[in-house]
Amino acid sequence: MRKVQYGVAVSLDGYIAGPNGETDWIKIDPEIDFSAIWAQFDTLLMGRKTYEAAMKRLGRAAFSGKVVFVFSKHLEPQGHPGVTIVSDLTSSWIRSLKSQPGKDIWLMGGGTVFRHLLDLGEVDSISVTILPILLGEGVPLMPPPYKPATLALSAHRVYKSGTISGIYEISK
Repeated sequence: MRKVQYGVAVSLDGYIAGPNGETDWIKIDPEIDFSAIWAQFDTLLMGRKTYEAAMKRLGRAAFSGKVVFVFSKHLEPQGHPGVTIVSDLTSSWIRSLKSQPGKDIWLMGGGTVFRHLLDLGEVDSISVTILPILLGEGVPLMPPPYKPATLALSAHRVYKSGTISGIYEISK
């Protein structure tokens, strides 16, 4: 069965975006092999805000060869070629996706979708890249409510830039 991995960049003080959705503080570290990371996945999941930011920053061509699902109650399917809009994210839907053949599934950014899938018990691991920056406020890595999730570190790497990447398995 395929696994869902939440992949996200975060500031040292725990934010995945600034207070107005800013991501300009996320700098590409030349030591990180993004093509190797990208090659692990054939399916991408994201919320509407992450999708819109990714399209603006990366463009549609960046997602070629990937199956893309965007969770939104507001986006219309027209105007988003190569993307499937999903309005109701349920355990049965994600379990069906995980049971299909293929590579693992990357949940890209987006704290709200992450929180929802975590609460459903459908996130298998978190790949977090901590950047050496303090934002002071913004979009938290995990939105409320208070509900701790126990993690186990399975891999990590420290880069010359001060960036730290870790993969944590979610204890179930």
